[in-house]
Amino acid sequence: MTSGKYSVAAAAAVALVAAASWIYFAASGSQGPAIRVNAHDEAQLLHGRAIYEQHCAACHGQKLEGQPDWRTRRPDGRLPAPPHDDTGHTWHHPDAVLFGIVKYGLVPPYAPVGYSSDMPGFVSVLRDEDIAATLAYIESKWSPRVWKAREEMLR
Repeated sequence: MTSGKYSVAAAAAVALVAAASWIYFAASGSQGPAIRVNAHDEAQLLHGRAIYEQHCAACHGQKLEGQPDWRTRRPDGRLPAPPHDDTGHTWHHPDAVLFGIVKYGLVPPYAPVGYSSDMPGFVSVLRDEDIAATLAYIESKWSPRVWKAREEMLR
């Protein structure tokens, strides 16, 4: 399989897992912990920015731009860190799924069994409030167009 086809297949697999995760949470009535992600709360945004800069920016970029060629697998089979700005797919996921990925890493139900990723889980590093603040910071950087598309998609 060529790297282009491999990248498309990988993106499709990630999208499928994201959809399955969303269906799982919606069907079970579980939305994860009671998290409050508010991209308009200045205190939460300041806290989230500090957490993002300390724990996320090294891989996902100071401006949320991700790593170069983030859709193309590296020789080790892993994908580079995706952007969290409008050009990435972060905004396609409900907050509960994003929260779970940050807290536990790309493990089931957020990724297929055996999925190999550099994304660590921060369960022993960050409090739930830290993760929610980080997500608020990321979301605060999205354009009105992305906010509208996300709102319609998650409806």
